[in-house]
Amino acid sequence: MKQSQSNGVMLNAYPDSVGTKLQDLVKVLQKPAFKDVFSLFYVLPTFFNSDLDRGFSIIDYDLNKELVSKEDLEALEALNIKLKFDIVLNHLSVASPQFKDLLKNGNKSKYKDFFINWNQFWEGEGEKNQEGIVIPKQAYLNKLFMRKSGLPILKVPFPDGTEQPYWNTFYQKITPQKIEVTALASINILSENQKNNIVNLINQAIEQGKAIETLDLDVAPEVNTKIQNIVRQHSHFLGQMDVNAQSEMVWEFYDETLKKLSEFGCKVLRLDAFAYLHKEIGQTNFFNQPGTWNYLKRIENIAKKHQLEILPEIHAEYGLGLHEEVANKGYKVYDFFLPGLMLHTLEKQSSTALIQWIKEVIAKKYQTVHMLGCHDGIPVLDLKGKEVQGVYQKGLLEDSEIEEIMNIVMERGGRVKNLYDPSGKKISYYQVNATFFSALGENKSKMLLARAIQMFMPGIPQVWYLDLFMGTNDYKAVEKGGKDSHKEINRTTLSLVEVEQGLSDVYVQKQLELIRLRNTHPAFLGTVNVRQTVEHQLDIVWKHKDEYASLKVELKTFTANIEYTKEGENFDLKF
Repeated sequence: MKQSQSNGVMLNAYPDSVGTKLQDLVKVLQKPAFKDVFSLFYVLPTFFNSDLDRGFSIIDYDLNKELVSKEDLEALEALNIKLKFDIVLNHLSVASPQFKDLLKNGNKSKYKDFFINWNQFWEGEGEKNQEGIVIPKQAYLNKLFMRKSGLPILKVPFPDGTEQPYWNTFYQKITPQKIEVTALASINILSENQKNNIVNLINQAIEQGKAIETLDLDVAPEVNTKIQNIVRQHSHFLGQMDVNAQSEMVWEFYDETLKKLSEFGCKVLRLDAFAYLHKEIGQTNFFNQPGTWNYLKRIENIAKKHQLEILPEIHAEYGLGLHEEVANKGYKVYDFFLPGLMLHTLEKQSSTALIQWIKEVIAKKYQTVHMLGCHDGIPVLDLKGKEVQGVYQKGLLEDSEIEEIMNIVMERGGRVKNLYDPSGKKISYYQVNATFFSALGENKSKMLLARAIQMFMPGIPQVWYLDLFMGTNDYKAVEKGGKDSHKEINRTTLSLVEVEQGLSDVYVQKQLELIRLRNTHPAFLGTVNVRQTVEHQLDIVWKHKDEYASLKVELKTFTANIEYTKEGENFDLKF
């Protein structure tokens, strides 16, 4: 019996996570080994045209024809696999048609208000520094929630020769390009010989990967500034530029995009970075209230018009209670707590914290989507407590327990992503980057047990393709990607040969068996309960009408026993 769309298991991968394009992954899903394993497929946004952050810097929402074809979509539909896509609500690429028009036409662009000019936003609410950037009043600056060090801006060249700062919460990449002597033609004070020497110094620095700003060009400071501006104007820009949700043009764009995604076969729409969308002076730029709720309701109304179910994506400390607020509004929520809780459960051989969370999900009737690994890191900030209105609300784990998890994963080769204040000072850890298998010490029994527990969790299980094949930390990809490439540690592309070899592994086969059970057994359409056990055990049972499925776990030995019924007969699965 195939589950309904809302209760089945979801695959998570890039279009080219297996082989070279989506067609190869579709061929894998057509294999007998994958029959009835997945009901949904969360395809990451390289499905569309993008240029940075592995898909989350969208150029446009057309099919990326290098990776995806309409035939692929038809094949997935034939497999009865429904699609889930992202809409990156908060930002678009500098290479998007809208931002390119702004760069070309400056203040005369029809998209002048589509993005957020930092100086215009903060006009009258701060002072300009030597670079012409408005620094907001300290009271406002202290409230800003930073995802990277420094101010959340990217300075871009306008056609009038000026540089304008635009709001850029997430990623940016500026690559200097070699220049010709003619680029310095406007600086009359320099001789041709000086210009030649300066151009040679700059181009050599670019070849060697050195910062142009650190070069001694042996010129006056004001001339050096002019030269730096010229180099910057010749640079190649990549960046995720925050959109201005106060502009009706942005909402027209959302409407057009959701219509297009629905036509591609989308059924579930993940709202990436939606909590950063609402911006207002005097508030943090993260989950401002009531503005964020107003925006969420508005995007929900558009989604309903196009027959889409929305899934807001939000990372925040457990103690802040945002997950409960979102759930209470009737939305599904991402269970970003499970990965860290799973590591804690298996490493400490204690089910106490995990059971506390499961019972909360059941009691408060949260509708969740949960995972182990994913395209991002393993969340740790989410597990923390938080002071709310002067009262400290406990987290799911103590800070010392979270630090212990992080240290274990780091000792096994993981990398840490941090959060910063406006001055660039680290204020908190955010996530740890590793494959889930490597985070577990590359212990196959632990990985299989983690999968079994996940399949018995309430909510929709989401399965990262690399976890299924027990992928290990990819250090070469991290080194190749350079700065800010920590996420590549868990994004290894599998060849079709590697998939075939993986399918012969008994632990892969058992994972597929567990996932198929969750995806097809009618018990998982019913109710779930956690039965009382000792700390080193876990006992979960699902029931629906006359059918049941139960999981009993022994954490000391990393073993489990599953019992289930099938049309009146009893079966069991041990490992």
